[in-house]
Amino acid sequence: MEVRIQGLRKEYDRVPALADVSLDIHSGELIALLGPSGSGKTTLLRLIAGLESPTDGTIFFDAEDASMKTVQERNIGFVFQHYALFRHMTVLENVAFGLKVRRSNRRQPPAELHKMALELLELVQLSGFENRYPAHLSGGQRQRVALARAMAVKPTVLLLDEPFGALDAQVRKELRQWLREIHDRTGYTTVFVTHDQEEALELADRVVVLNKGMIEQSGTPDEIYDHPISTFVYGFIGQSNCLKVMLSNGEIRFEDLPTGLRAATEGDGEALLYFRPHDIELVDGSRGSLEGFIIGSRRVAGTRHLELDLGNTHAAVEIELPPERASFAHRSRIAFRPTKWRLFCSE
Repeated sequence: MEVRIQGLRKEYDRVPALADVSLDIHSGELIALLGPSGSGKTTLLRLIAGLESPTDGTIFFDAEDASMKTVQERNIGFVFQHYALFRHMTVLENVAFGLKVRRSNRRQPPAELHKMALELLELVQLSGFENRYPAHLSGGQRQRVALARAMAVKPTVLLLDEPFGALDAQVRKELRQWLREIHDRTGYTTVFVTHDQEEALELADRVVVLNKGMIEQSGTPDEIYDHPISTFVYGFIGQSNCLKVMLSNGEIRFEDLPTGLRAATEGDGEALLYFRPHDIELVDGSRGSLEGFIIGSRRVAGTRHLELDLGNTHAAVEIELPPERASFAHRSRIAFRPTKWRLFCSE
């Protein structure tokens, strides 16, 4: 099922939560809606589901206008952050409930419903748990039951709202891989909301970054991380450093000193230089570079992050090095140069 969103707008008391959003979601695609709180990602998901009505704009399911259809008419599968399971029902009964509430012309005989529910539990790796109640399951197991129930209706589109938000880090990581495998096996068009960048980049075919009710950028995880098109995306996705620099005759200068970087096609004037902590090389300082004093050091998994003071008028920056190359003393002065960077017009 392809989903096409055209000129979608949603206002609450005349305050726009979404402003002129257009997006094509391809059939069988796994899309992540990513953004800070208040960016509009959950509002967009609820509009696709039919839980909200748009102020303006259109939502198409394939060639059919679904904008005014109910949730039931859209045949949406929805998974919430806090599971929304029926506590008085067993695991099997929760999953079978999704089958029972299907429109009458799609319902199966009781024996067939039971068989289909067991097959769904096998799909989500919960065979043998059918007679347990939600209270006797872990958080990860409950979320698997919720997903099985959502898939029971054979949805046109599967929607997940922060599906792993209530789980601890290790369980989240395990379920991310599991969800990707389930998606590849079932082929449902799937849209999920998350604020977790790692989750979006690891799981999705395409990431849609929202900010202030608008789409900042849409692309593959590699495109979003390696080629951000705005200062917001560069600053929001992953770690980054930003320095105010001056362009002069194709040379990039910081505090009136050469950095060793050139931007031959850019005009003269102020600009913002963005680079990521790991995209740097150490230099001897005898040629153009950035230099600073180490004011902090911390271990991050297999790397060490060094916090550098480049001057009183600038915020500290971070660079990332392998631990064996980061044995510098506190207040040591080191010189480095970005190897991969991006310039934006000064704001």
